[in-house]
Amino acid sequence: MTTTSGAQRREILFEFAYQGSVVRVSAIDPYTNTEVSMVGDPRLTEASLKAAALRKLKYVLRRDGKLP
Repeated sequence: MTTTSGAQRREILFEFAYQGSVVRVSAIDPYTNTEVSMVGDPRLTEASLKAAALRKLKYVLRRDGKLP
Protein backbone atom coordinates (compact mmCIF):
# COMPACT_ATOMS: atom_id res chain seq x y z
CA MET A 1 0.00 0.00 0.00
CA THR A 2 1.21 3.50 -0.71
CA THR A 3 0.25 6.58 1.20
CA THR A 4 0.57 10.25 0.38
CA SER A 5 1.65 12.73 3.01
CA GLY A 6 1.89 16.19 1.51
CA ALA A 7 4.08 15.89 -1.59
CA GLN A 8 5.83 12.82 -0.23
CA ARG A 9 4.68 9.34 -1.28
CA ARG A 10 5.95 6.21 0.44
CA GLU A 11 5.18 2.53 0.62
CA ILE A 12 3.74 1.07 3.83
CA LEU A 13 3.78 -2.67 4.51
CA PHE A 14 1.05 -4.36 6.56
CA GLU A 15 1.13 -7.73 8.31
CA PHE A 16 -1.90 -9.50 9.80
CA ALA A 17 -1.55 -12.28 12.38
CA TYR A 18 -4.81 -13.88 13.53
CA GLN A 19 -4.50 -15.27 17.05
CA GLY A 20 -7.74 -16.72 18.33
CA SER A 21 -10.17 -13.92 19.18
CA VAL A 22 -7.82 -11.07 18.15
CA VAL A 23 -5.80 -9.99 15.15
CA ARG A 24 -2.41 -8.36 15.48
CA VAL A 25 -1.74 -5.77 12.78
CA SER A 26 1.75 -4.41 12.09
CA ALA A 27 2.44 -1.40 9.88
CA ILE A 28 6.00 -0.96 8.65
CA ASP A 29 7.63 2.03 6.96
CA PRO A 30 10.62 0.51 5.11
CA TYR A 31 12.13 3.96 4.46
CA THR A 32 12.67 4.69 8.18
CA ASN A 33 12.56 1.07 9.42
CA THR A 34 9.78 2.06 11.80
CA GLU A 35 7.22 -0.56 12.84
CA VAL A 36 4.12 -0.26 14.98
CA SER A 37 1.73 -2.98 16.13
CA MET A 38 -1.82 -2.97 17.38
CA VAL A 39 -4.39 -5.55 18.40
CA GLY A 40 -7.85 -5.44 16.90
CA ASP A 41 -11.11 -7.30 16.54
CA PRO A 42 -10.92 -9.85 13.69
CA ARG A 43 -14.56 -9.09 12.81
CA LEU A 44 -13.52 -5.62 11.57
CA THR A 45 -12.73 -5.15 7.92
CA GLU A 46 -9.14 -5.31 6.74
CA ALA A 47 -9.45 -1.73 5.51
CA SER A 48 -10.46 -0.41 8.94
CA LEU A 49 -7.65 -2.34 10.64
CA LYS A 50 -5.15 -0.96 8.11
CA ALA A 51 -6.46 2.57 8.66
CA ALA A 52 -6.02 2.28 12.43
CA ALA A 53 -2.49 0.88 12.08
CA LEU A 54 -1.60 3.61 9.58
CA ARG A 55 -2.85 6.33 11.97
CA LYS A 56 -0.64 4.89 14.70
CA LEU A 57 2.37 4.69 12.36
CA LYS A 58 1.89 8.32 11.28
CA TYR A 59 1.64 9.36 14.94
CA VAL A 60 4.92 7.59 15.79
CA LEU A 61 6.71 8.98 12.73
CA ARG A 62 5.62 12.54 13.60
CA ARG A 63 6.53 12.06 17.25
CA ASP A 64 10.01 10.90 16.27
CA GLY A 65 10.46 13.73 13.76
CA LYS A 66 10.59 11.40 10.75
CA LEU A 67 7.44 12.83 9.14
CA PRO A 68 6.54 16.53 8.84
